[in-house]
Amino acid sequence: MQEIIISLVTLTILEIVLGIDNIIFISILSNKLPAHQHKKSRNYGLLIGMVIRVIMLLGISWVQQQEHDLFVIMGNGISGKDLLLIGGGLFLLYQSVHEIHVKMKGIEAETKERTSATGFSAVLLQMGVINVVFSLDSVITAIGMADHVWVMITAVVISMIVMLIAAEPIATFVNHNPSIKILALAFLVLIGVSLLAEGFGQHLDKGYIYFAMAFSFTIELINLRLDKQKENQ
Repeated sequence: MQEIIISLVTLTILEIVLGIDNIIFISILSNKLPAHQHKKSRNYGLLIGMVIRVIMLLGISWVQQQEHDLFVIMGNGISGKDLLLIGGGLFLLYQSVHEIHVKMKGIEAETKERTSATGFSAVLLQMGVINVVFSLDSVITAIGMADHVWVMITAVVISMIVMLIAAEPIATFVNHNPSIKILALAFLVLIGVSLLAEGFGQHLDKGYIYFAMAFSFTIELINLRLDKQKENQ
């Protein structure tokens, strides 16, 4: 029983860490919608992610089958998992670079982009696509950390509740600080590159990416703090 509790707590923490980039991306996508739909779309996006994770955990055999090579490209075996990672990496790269491009064009162009953006269902569809990619990583981690499916599902549900609570303050903070948003988008580009690399069989330790994110985020918080102090002087 003690081992189950330890694995549950550890897995829950890992699921929350793995879900941070998901929260940021969902927040950026929800920002394309009218203000009154932001919170609703974020919650729906996170709930879609939870449902996808639970379904994939219940179909563990299917997840494990995605490790088998489907074909070979230049001596590298490509599995179903690799195809999902490559597709998700390209999608993440496109969306992140596009968002950075819109930001660089200025407030008028950004306003035009937001007002002409696709509807609520289209944004949810994009969230669903990226959730499949992020869920695969999350589910494979869960399979490696716990022996019981109910422990995995419980960890996913608890982590999703935490993310639902954290999504609002994280989204508000990111949207109110343009430099933080650009920083978040830049790291989503890095994550997209890492997904592509893993899809082609080149493993990149995400620990380095998360450390770089935490370090850069800390430095940016210090800069924001100093700027605020200058304004108050």
